[in-house]
Order: sequence, then structure tokens, then C-alpha cells
Amino acid sequence: MNEHIARQLREAAEAHQPDRARMLARVQRGAAGPAARHRARSGLRSWPKAALAGLATAGILATGGFAVASIVRTQPPSDTTTTAPSAPSPTVAPSPTPSAPPAATAPAQAPAPATSAPAGPRPTPSASSRAQNGPLWSEGSIDAHSTVYWGQNNLTLRTAQPLTSLTVELRIAQTGDVRDTGNWRTLPSDDFTVTAQESGGALVYRWVLKPGRTVPAGQHEFAGQYNHATGVRSSANDSYRVDAQSAGGSASVGGGFAPAR
Repeated sequence: MNEHIARQLREAAEAHQPDRARMLARVQRGAAGPAARHRARSGLRSWPKAALAGLATAGILATGGFAVASIVRTQPPSDTTTTAPSAPSPTVAPSPTPSAPPAATAPAQAPAPATSAPAGPRPTPSASSRAQNGPLWSEGSIDAHSTVYWGQNNLTLRTAQPLTSLTVELRIAQTGDVRDTGNWRTLPSDDFTVTAQESGGALVYRWVLKPGRTVPAGQHEFAGQYNHATGVRSSANDSYRVDAQSAGGSASVGGGFAPAR
């Protein structure tokens, strides 16, 4: 048993790394204290005490080594956890703040090239080109073949009953060099008295049904033709009027001329 304890003490002492400086200081303090108090006594009596102090110190060292060895044997080594270094976070470059787009500069607008008079007329439309009254229905329009030098105003007349009296009048406003170049109608020319003359600032075409003649029910056309000053002519002041008599009584319609379609 003593040999076993001695072996353990030796192994503990070999494994233990004491703090020699601290222990030596403690021994020196322990030895110096009693010697200072009994310095006057004989050296024979102080020697056993010094020896005892040395033995006590050795015992303390042995006991400490044994305790350390026991702790080393009984306590399992702690697992050392190695933490892998975390991958460095990627540095995100701040997105540049978009600058305001430069103000758009409107391209210089090329001046519109000078053009000659358009090939076709664009007369001012009339809001009252159509009319209806009793058996009569009418519509005035500018002929599609009119040009910047010449024009034709058309009148479409419908009657639901035969007419025993009829007067058709077209007024072409004098807009500059307006001159008569002809007229026509779809009814027989021998049934009408036709005149074309300037009156009240307009070129007036008039068709008057001769006495004893009759206009049958249906659709009929009347047209006045004229030259005018070069350019687009406005028909805003042109007008027409129709007065008729039928078995149902008298009726009248009138209006302006719409643009060509």
C-alpha cells in the first residue's frame, strides 16, 4: 500500500509543474517567522523546528502533487471544438445613385416648305346643308371635281309627290373673280327657264318650272359651275333655296353646301 502511494506521488510530482518561486517564498516566510521570535534561544532547539518545517513543506508538495495527479486522472479531457472561420461576407458595393437624365432637347423644327395652292378645294362646311319639309328633302354639296381655279355647287332634291310648281335658286358668294361657266339639271331643259346673273354680291343661278309642266316624284339634281380666284375657295356664304307646290300644298327647303366627299 505504501509503495503504491509512493509511486502515485512520484508520478504526480513528475507530472506536476509547481510554481517554485511562490513555494520557495512561502517556505522562507514560514521559516523566518518562528526564527525571528526565538532568535535568542539556542541553535540546537531551532534546528528540529527547521527540519520539521522542511518536512512539512515536502509533505505539502507531495500532497499537492497527488491531488493534481488525481484530478488529471479522473477528469476527462475536454473536447476541443474548432470553429471553422466563417467565410468573409462579400462586400456589396453601394449601387450608384442614378442621376437625373438630361433634359431632352427638342430638335429644331424645320420650317414648313412653302407650298403652292392645294390641288383640291377645302370649302368651309355648312351645318345646314340638309333640309326637309313636307314632301321635300334637300342636300347641298361642293362637287368633288372642283379645283383651285374652278368650282361646282350641287343640289340634290327629292320629292315624295309630283310638283306642279318649282323654283330652285343657288347663290355663289362673290369671293373673288367668281364668273359663270355653265349649269345643268337632270330634268328636261325645256321644262325650265334658266338664268345666271350677279345680284347682291353673289352669282345667282335660278331654275323656274314653266307653267303646265310637272316635276315627277323622285330624286333630281341641279348644279351651278363657275371660275374663281386661284386658291382654296370658302363656301361658307353660299346657299340654296327651293320653293315648290304639290297636291298637298306648298313647301320650302334651304341650306348651305357641305365640302366634297
